Amino acid sequence: MRLVLLGPYPPPHGGVQTNLVAIRRYMRDSGFSCAVINLTRHRREEADEVYYPHSAAQVIGHLFRNRYDIIHLHIGGNLSFRLLALCFFCSLIPGSRTVLTFHSGGYPSSPEGRSARARSLRGWVLRRLDRVIAVNPAIVELFLRFGLPPHRVRLIPPYQRETAAEKLPEPLAGFYASHRPVLLTVGLFEPEYDLPLQIRVFEDVRRCLPDAGLAIIGSGTEERRVRECAARTSCAEHILLCGDVPHGATLSAIARADLLLRTTRYDGDSIAVREALQLGTPVIATDNGMRPEGVHLIPTGDGGALHRAIVELAGEKVGRAGERAAPAETADNRNLEAVLELYREVLG
Repeated sequence: MRLVLLGPYPPPHGGVQTNLVAIRRYMRDSGFSCAVINLTRHRREEADEVYYPHSAAQVIGHLFRNRYDIIHLHIGGNLSFRLLALCFFCSLIPGSRTVLTFHSGGYPSSPEGRSARARSLRGWVLRRLDRVIAVNPAIVELFLRFGLPPHRVRLIPPYQRETAAEKLPEPLAGFYASHRPVLLTVGLFEPEYDLPLQIRVFEDVRRCLPDAGLAIIGSGTEERRVRECAARTSCAEHILLCGDVPHGATLSAIARADLLLRTTRYDGDSIAVREALQLGTPVIATDNGMRPEGVHLIPTGDGGALHRAIVELAGEKVGRAGERAAPAETADNRNLEAVLELYREVLG
């Protein structure tokens, strides 16, 4: 079996990237050839069957030349015309079967998602695919509204891996050692993550919890604006903007944090939130209608609610005696096994 995965390949690290990398590793460990075509603007030198085409034409040309048995697309965000066109062209390649995983948990509740219907361009293109994978039940229902037959829709949650085995790199290690509580954010420096709200609220949090620190892992187009926002505060030296951090170290940072913050204006089923819950780290997140059980929910853009939640939850945790605990490494490959089973089913 020759496979190719199309989607975002790290860095930067995120939920879709984590799932894609895990599938690739599992398939190669199972003895299959598994290449990757990166679909983002982030580029590195091509090596080890990871390709960085510069245009859609190069992507299609590569697929026609190599003739993979399975073409597996990984899409987050919206079903844009460009992504629909890519799905359509992949479905035309002779001898290949096309699978799509749609990772955007927030899309079904968006105006575009609520308008889903079978008699539409989106429905017509999606029905050309051999199988589609939904990461939550809301996306399953979305695909059914697009007219896909139930037997071609599969619910497979994204891969999650717990680990605290990796040591924290500097400057994170020193920052954790000198602050308590540590508030951690893992995401992108993009408008939908509302990072300036966290920074403004953190300045007030320091008045109640004078040893607190805020660490933000990620990168993006708003990085300069976020850095300027942090520099204007009275507690800039207690805000650490880490940039991109390897996924193993990010999981260790989540495990050792006192709180994970997820303030968003638009969000799906966040992998970071689920990883934090599995690692035992309390989570404060904007209510998007699909957070897992155990998350402390706040309204969108509500700085007062965020402040109260941080002081309450972090204050409780700091008041407990003992060092920060971190769980041992575990891994659950059931979803990866389900993906391999789907590939075999598609190929008959």
